[in-house]
Amino acid sequence: MPRLLGVEIPDKKRTVISLTYIYGVGLHTAKKILAETGINPDRRAFELSEADISKLAQHIQTNYPVEGDLRREVQNNIKRLISIKSYRGDRHRKGLPVRGQRTRTNARTRKGKPKTVQTKKKTT
Repeated sequence: MPRLLGVEIPDKKRTVISLTYIYGVGLHTAKKILAETGINPDRRAFELSEADISKLAQHIQTNYPVEGDLRREVQNNIKRLISIKSYRGDRHRKGLPVRGQRTRTNARTRKGKPKTVQTKKKTT
């Protein structure tokens, strides 16, 4: 398995698909990277030479924020939204959907497991 920017990319898949295993590199960006470096996107990842791997790593590091830097940037943006007490920051802090989705139903991914609310027993 070739190692690229600290990530083990699958060697049996095409290079264009293997690059998408890096956080911050999607299919469109992977195609663009391979076109700019001149590497055939249909080659399998295990067919890449050390020179190709180093060329890819160098190009990605200089031109794109990926992995740890991108994760840190996203977390800093969320912390900034929370600290300025914006609506989006408040939704992040409460663990609710941020982009206007409904929450009466269909928000289980953000809200977590349902919490059953018990009603008080009526005394007579």
